[in-house]
Amino acid sequence: MKYRTTNEFAHFRFSEAYISAIQKINGSLQFTLDNVIILPENSCNRDIREMRTNGLNLTIQDGSVQSLVEEGYKTYDADGNFKGQCEDRLLAPEAYNDALKALADGECCIYALEKQGKGYLFTLDASNGRTYLLHIAGGRDMEEWERFLNP
Repeated sequence: MKYRTTNEFAHFRFSEAYISAIQKINGSLQFTLDNVIILPENSCNRDIREMRTNGLNLTIQDGSVQSLVEEGYKTYDADGNFKGQCEDRLLAPEAYNDALKALADGECCIYALEKQGKGYLFTLDASNGRTYLLHIAGGRDMEEWERFLNP
């Protein structure tokens, strides 16, 4: 990769990025993301404006899935009358690998990605119409990408 940053997570905007791959490599979790915004404060951004990139590898060292929640929802009829509710569902650790493979289909959009203490919280809009909360524990983050694109 041509550009590389470490612990500059705050100098990217990941909302509206798409996940094209999730891999476990040498004890780290690596997310390949498209449509990531590189902020002007980023050490590799020589422009004074926001730039975009595809194929960014976000690596969370010593990354492990702490929890994966399929968020619930409520249904209403056309008149706005409550019809039913589906509760949040905490996925079992045995289901993490299959769920992560399904989320890495190129159509899963990151609604929000925040650093919380020594972890990362992904809010994801999946292609199956459901939303997920993915909590990853890990050490430092590294970002690698090939080129800058116009936003």
